[in-house]
Amino acid sequence: MKFVLLIIVFIAGFAANPLIAQNLNNTPVVASATARSSLTGKITDIVTGEALAGASVYLPDLRTGATTNAQGIYSFKNIPGGKHLVEVSFTGYAPLIESINLSAIGQKDFALTRSYVENEAVTVTGVSAATSVKRTPVPVNIVKKDELFRAASTNLIDALSRTPGVSQVSTGPAVSKPFIRGLGYNRVVIVNDGIRQEGQQWGDEHGIEIDEYNVSKAEILKGPASLMYGSDALAGVVNIISIVPVAEGTIKGNLFSNYQSNNRLRGFHADLGGNQNGFIWGAYGSYKAAADYKNKYDGYVFNSKFNEKAFGGYLGLNRQWGYTHVYASMFDQHVGLVEGDRNEAGRFIKPVDLDGVAEEEEATHDDFTSTDPFIPRQRIRHFKVATDNSFRLGDDRLTFTLGFQRNQREEFGNVLDPKEQELYFDLKTINYNLQYHFAEKNHWKTSIGVNGMQQNNQNKGEEALIPEYDLFDVGAFIYTQKEINKLTLSGGLRYDHRSLNSKELGEDGDLKFEQFKRKFDNVSGSIGLSYRATKDLTLKFNMARGFRAPSIPELASNGAHEG
Repeated sequence: MKFVLLIIVFIAGFAANPLIAQNLNNTPVVASATARSSLTGKITDIVTGEALAGASVYLPDLRTGATTNAQGIYSFKNIPGGKHLVEVSFTGYAPLIESINLSAIGQKDFALTRSYVENEAVTVTGVSAATSVKRTPVPVNIVKKDELFRAASTNLIDALSRTPGVSQVSTGPAVSKPFIRGLGYNRVVIVNDGIRQEGQQWGDEHGIEIDEYNVSKAEILKGPASLMYGSDALAGVVNIISIVPVAEGTIKGNLFSNYQSNNRLRGFHADLGGNQNGFIWGAYGSYKAAADYKNKYDGYVFNSKFNEKAFGGYLGLNRQWGYTHVYASMFDQHVGLVEGDRNEAGRFIKPVDLDGVAEEEEATHDDFTSTDPFIPRQRIRHFKVATDNSFRLGDDRLTFTLGFQRNQREEFGNVLDPKEQELYFDLKTINYNLQYHFAEKNHWKTSIGVNGMQQNNQNKGEEALIPEYDLFDVGAFIYTQKEINKLTLSGGLRYDHRSLNSKELGEDGDLKFEQFKRKFDNVSGSIGLSYRATKDLTLKFNMARGFRAPSIPELASNGAHEG
């Protein structure tokens, strides 16, 4: 109900604003008849003039791309007009980023320069519309798919931790959490395909529930980003982009396999996608399994094994009025919990059930090489369905994302009853993000928006670390950016409100968690500049005020947990 009322109030606010109301009333909702809905051109080598076949042309704000044919020709159809950022790239050449007005031109050629160093990129993190990394005042690192697999890693965060300023806290090969400049947990926001990832961020025992093999690229923003993402983005944001539709008029598939000798990790991934006349679709599936890892001090570390599977897909429509995409994913992971218990000989031991009595035995070679975790172990499931939409309103643009997530974490620790759920968190989250982007005028880009989430947590296990609760977040913001030759100025303000209703819980006749209600309000903002002094030197300055509301364990913790 709160969410529906919020949307109604926000739309009513548009109608009440004279400037916006005039724009909406005087401009047709769909693109005008004179606006172009196609773009074509040729990609060549700037020195030789040779056509570059297989070059990529991507429009980040429109979520669509094209690939050049044997003659170096690319073509877009069913795209809205207006000014948009274009990213042109080809292996062995420096990427080219340019802003073009699709309503004014229907043909645009590009010439690329040979270079094996990618000194330019496009980011969508921390800004309201796609922007050159060198134009945004906040520091953003781009990690592409080929870089993720350049060195051995056991999970996504492990791979990203090689980025300067980023580290990880790990409790096993499958469990890593990102830290940005020394801050982590509820101080870093994870975003996946436009939806804020919500699990049990406060806990040590599991990582992020995203399929590593399906990631196209990751953008890491280092610094307070509460302006665009609200509470918890105090240290920064890790934006993981998985879904990138294939080029217009193509059907494309990939097969991927991975093997690592230390823990016998074996991984498999397959995906297939198509784009025909603006109708896009795709599906993927991944599987990963690993036995216990080995080090020079312990040999095999008992119960450090894990296995996981993930699958999902998407459907969408790209048209002159904009686009609408729907996608769904499922992540299912089984992880062993390392306790490190040993016998007098210094060898690892495992708990066993001997005729109804809990005993311990020495772990064998077969135990170390199995990929099925022993007790204690946990299972993490994460289901997500979301819709991502962009609608052209004259020269302006309205974007809207809405997502539902269900995160289930179960912990099993009773060897006499392996199916007994000692812990079971069932977290359901609705995320929403509505933004209105005004047309660029005199190099000003301005957006206003409202976003947040509604959340409910239930305890279904034998024990409870945190109480059951309901949470509602809402935040409204304004963001603007001005380009003056080599100088870019940007900034904005945001107001946040969080309501938290924690429920009473008794345990063995005692009151473990008291019922309480809390509210948190905050005003945050940022201002910064970026100056491109030379082709290879960009100077940046940024000041921001972040915001983090207390997490539920901080507000409700009661006593030690022996797990």
